[in-house]
Amino acid sequence: MNPYPQAKKIDHGETRFGIRIKDPYRWMENENDEDLRSWIDAQKKFAQSFLEAVPARESIRKRLRELFDYPKYNAFSVIGNKIVYGYNEGLQNQYVYYIQDGFEGEPEVLIDPNRLSEDGTTAVTLNGHSKDKRYLAFLEAEAGSDWQTLKVIDLQEKKVLPDQLHWVKFTEASWYREGFFYSAYDAPEAGKEFSAKNENMKVYYHRLGEEQSQDQLIFADADHPLRFQTVYVSEDEKHLVLDSSEGTYGNEVRIKTTDPLDQSFRLLFKGFDHEYVFIGAEGDTLFFLTDCDAPNKKIVKVNAKDLQVRDVIPETEYALENAWKIGNRIVTQYLKDVVSKAYIHELSGRVEQEVCMPGIGSAYQFDGDKEIDRILFSFSSFIMPLGFYTVNLSSGETRPFKESCVPFDPSRFTTEQIFCDSKDGTRVPVFITRRKDCAGDKTRPALLYAYGGFNISMTPEFSPSVIYWLEQGGLYAYANLRGGGEYGEKWHKAGMLLNKQNVFDDFIAVAEHLIEHGYTTRRQLAIQGGSNGGLLMGAVTNQRPDLFAAVIAQVGVMDMLRYHTFTIGWGWASEYGNPDEEAHFHNLRQYSPLHNIEEKAYPAVLVTTADHDDRVVPAHSFKYLATLQQKNTGDRPILLRLDEKAGHGMGKPTEKIVEENADKFAFIASQIAGPMDRE
Repeated sequence: MNPYPQAKKIDHGETRFGIRIKDPYRWMENENDEDLRSWIDAQKKFAQSFLEAVPARESIRKRLRELFDYPKYNAFSVIGNKIVYGYNEGLQNQYVYYIQDGFEGEPEVLIDPNRLSEDGTTAVTLNGHSKDKRYLAFLEAEAGSDWQTLKVIDLQEKKVLPDQLHWVKFTEASWYREGFFYSAYDAPEAGKEFSAKNENMKVYYHRLGEEQSQDQLIFADADHPLRFQTVYVSEDEKHLVLDSSEGTYGNEVRIKTTDPLDQSFRLLFKGFDHEYVFIGAEGDTLFFLTDCDAPNKKIVKVNAKDLQVRDVIPETEYALENAWKIGNRIVTQYLKDVVSKAYIHELSGRVEQEVCMPGIGSAYQFDGDKEIDRILFSFSSFIMPLGFYTVNLSSGETRPFKESCVPFDPSRFTTEQIFCDSKDGTRVPVFITRRKDCAGDKTRPALLYAYGGFNISMTPEFSPSVIYWLEQGGLYAYANLRGGGEYGEKWHKAGMLLNKQNVFDDFIAVAEHLIEHGYTTRRQLAIQGGSNGGLLMGAVTNQRPDLFAAVIAQVGVMDMLRYHTFTIGWGWASEYGNPDEEAHFHNLRQYSPLHNIEEKAYPAVLVTTADHDDRVVPAHSFKYLATLQQKNTGDRPILLRLDEKAGHGMGKPTEKIVEENADKFAFIASQIAGPMDRE
């Protein structure tokens, strides 16, 4: 007998390209459906009763709170001789933003998001600053939604201005004179704010002190409603760069001078087959990071008058992950077998110096100002929390600026990189982190994490929850699958569109390698992935349910035949393929997690989503879970964990993160074979 709360099934389906697609849970796409709310409540109670009955859950939660309780840092911005950065004392729900003069000044509170809501669910992210360095734009998001409110703070007075711009997401505040350019949508239909398709992004100019209704429309493209539109301004305010994209990969670029502002844009780079990232300008020379004729990417410069394009920093054997123009220099950040390397160049492209990294790990952000002689960057690894470091442009010395003091001894852990052969012989890199005393012949519980998509490189990063797992004697495996950007655009293309099955083959090969080489066993292997990684979890669980003991599928894209109909999902067609095109429809149908669930025994699965996730709407998880619970013939639990007043993950309060991880590890502990080798 099926023990789960039952969901009604309706006779709904459609014929597409000659194939009948049944969709008995289509009604779950209506977030306002009363039956859906009742079903969700019942599922939550069912999962809660299971998780709270796990004996170790309270001790897990207690230790996680201790591990999260350390001073930590996140984003920063260098604004003239001032530095703005996020800092969390330990268990604060949101990072507080501080401002200080130079590297030795006394920090002062600038923005405290914890005062914006009683439950800590209002998050703040920094955006662009004015050219005179007086004003800083920032974005507020409530309950984890991608919808944000764009605001401005006066850095001298440390006061937030009355200006409030609504219905923005994925925008940049690009300052020009007494205001800035930004991108926004029309207000969505009431009641469908978190599910309706987002169309017709427009670019506006906002002058400080005026109402949003007075903002000047700068660019709209009614003929192409499914495009992202973003404007950037050169440092000297002479040039505008318009970036138009139809998805997450590939973009067109148009440019124009700002005098006069109402002149038309000129097309610079046409089509959506390549990526062009504007990194800055020097006079009439514009600099771009691109993969055009360079799968590992390169830096080019464009003469804004005659549009001539020339190489500045040519392609190398390593993937060029990012680049920044800082003053009269360019900083490049490469990946060498998924480990960060960075260089400082003259504008001619000549290398001045290599940046000395604090360890083997990931560099994320570089920033500086021509007023100071140091460049600031952030860095972390699996056992080293994010910290800020400076590079002296004269001596080349790297020194810490802000570092965290963690409640554990990092020297007791070690990380190694191994390579696994995928189904077609491709070598797939995997980082394995463990306690130093956990080496040897004995197999151990392992947690395998991966993403594999959207040209996103999964480089080493710190997480207190991973430290908890390591303390218990578990192995943490972090796989770099095709579809990511770890080895450039060829690696990305090998795992996208009609090649998506390669990603699943890579993951399965890594799991088999860990088992065959004695790291773990099938009964001790847990796997985890979120968003596109949640899709990965659903696909590999369908294809190899015998390989895993427990699966954590977080905010996953599970309905690959309808993903493009929700909010911003249409933007993923460049990665997955458009289900309305026959070739892509058949390919997506072959691996769509929702459409490949069979009547057989599945491993334990914990499906997580959130009520305000308007990027991957929760209907994906609801339909997948209902189908899996109905068809599973085994006795392992299939549970739903729904976060309230939360979204896709960004800006989630610390308390919610702790509780989510406590449930995750309680679930894993209840399913893996054998005791953990605890300290």
